[in-house]
Amino acid sequence: QVRLVESGGGLVQAGDSLRLSCTASARTFSMAWFRQAPGKEREIVGEISWSGATTYYKPSLQGRFTVSRDDTKNTAYLQIHSLKPEDTAVYYCAAKVVNGGQYNYWGQGTQVTVSS
Repeated sequence: QVRLVESGGGLVQAGDSLRLSCTASARTFSMAWFRQAPGKEREIVGEISWSGATTYYKPSLQGRFTVSRDDTKNTAYLQIHSLKPEDTAVYYCAAKVVNGGQYNYWGQGTQVTVSS
């Protein structure tokens, strides 16, 4: 069982930058960030494999979002630049401990609210 704890969310202004953190209680293979805006389905933002060897971003979000990780701390990060009001959502961290399959460990989520 892996526990994930996110931090770093809050209320920011449009144009600001923000970094979210997700610390896992054990080593993971892949870690990912998802978000869910009010009234919308959850969507993947990006994911990163062990040691950062590979990354994936949702094409429409690529450019302002950067996923990274520090495996010495079992921590993944999501850096968001030039925040927009439409980035307002609950951001979730997810992890899996083996290659392939679904993300089966989830954090509690952290709220990001962007004011215009």
